[in-house]
Amino acid sequence: MRVGLFIPCYVDQFYPQVGMATVELLERYGCEVDYPTAQTCCGQPLANTGCADEAKPLAERLVRTFEQYDHVVCPSGSCVAMVTHHYEQYFDHDPGYDKVQRQTYELCQFLVDVLKVERIEGSFPHRVGLHQSCHGLRELRLGKSSELGASPTGKETDGVAQKLLGSLEGITLSKLTRPDECCGFGGTFAVAEEAVSCMMGKDRIHDHEQAGTEVLTALDMSCLMHLDGLLRRDKKPIRVMHVAEILAGHKV
Repeated sequence: MRVGLFIPCYVDQFYPQVGMATVELLERYGCEVDYPTAQTCCGQPLANTGCADEAKPLAERLVRTFEQYDHVVCPSGSCVAMVTHHYEQYFDHDPGYDKVQRQTYELCQFLVDVLKVERIEGSFPHRVGLHQSCHGLRELRLGKSSELGASPTGKETDGVAQKLLGSLEGITLSKLTRPDECCGFGGTFAVAEEAVSCMMGKDRIHDHEQAGTEVLTALDMSCLMHLDGLLRRDKKPIRVMHVAEILAGHKV
């Protein structure tokens, strides 16, 4: 299976180890992974700020770059949601986009739904708190969200990330009081509404502290970047790791 690796801007610029962990996982399960260097930003920051016309050439470039692959895999629910849920305005009956839309997956979603991975070999002897990133939960529907009660995709339990994490030996998953609440990042929202964003992030951290979380993880490095900044500023001991790093066997 030939997979095109779609790497988000945050990972490319600040957290390359997340991209490498993604490659390790995909190759472990038999994928031929290719990283097309022609890829750029998916256009989400522009689109979220209302600059739809400026985002269009980025969308077109991404589709032309990835339409050659059997599947496109990205370690970010946010960027995947942009491609699969918000690109239609830029393409009118384009077979290349139709293919990319159907075949683009978030990493955990790809492992469970396409590769049919039931469990991950390895151990991670820590209490892990999973932050359910909004795009993965509420657009990709990779788990159950409290406001809707049930997932229309049939993932009525905890979701794809919990399934994979829970299969690791020695791991304990934190029980949160608000397991699917936004961290407050929201891209440019964190800049335009700094005070609100920080308070939302601190609320999420408090929930993890109460649950005894040692390592905080998520499907999106952007959310984790926001939470990690708050943790470090307040000198709190909780560590942050992307879910790909934990599943690939990286150490805290």
